[in-house]
Amino acid sequence: SYLFYIRKTIGTTNFKKAKKMSAFITETDYDSTLHAEILDSLVRGDATVVEQCENDAIAEMKGYLSGRYDVEAIFSKTGSERNTLVLMYAKDIAVYHMFCIHNPYKMSKIRQERYERAMEWLKQVSTGKIGLADAETLPAEDARRRANFSILSNPMNDPHY
Repeated sequence: SYLFYIRKTIGTTNFKKAKKMSAFITETDYDSTLHAEILDSLVRGDATVVEQCENDAIAEMKGYLSGRYDVEAIFSKTGSERNTLVLMYAKDIAVYHMFCIHNPYKMSKIRQERYERAMEWLKQVSTGKIGLADAETLPAEDARRRANFSILSNPMNDPHY
């Protein structure tokens, strides 16, 4: 583990130090989702809030994806190896959780819609209506054990009269 800073202003750091638990979402990933000033005001300079929201988002996603996909392989990737769709939804869920901490009653409508879209996508992927391209699937035996239901029977007997 190592120490890092989430955001830096010119020559100074606004964030407290925190341990980085997951390398799936990096501090620069938020640039495409949220302005740095908004992120800074949401978490009030506390990088542990960002870490907790990222961990919550990844745990939430793992819950939906673990029935069909190797979630440890998906979320252990870094840089350009990451699935861009999974990354986008992970950021949306994490930012939604940050907004919920800040002021859930005055949440931006776009944040609520993006979270709901992420949840709908996760439900569709977990039921198999949507596939996750380039993601490692579970071996057939593991997927069968994790399925919501399974149909099994004893081997057919060959009656002799």
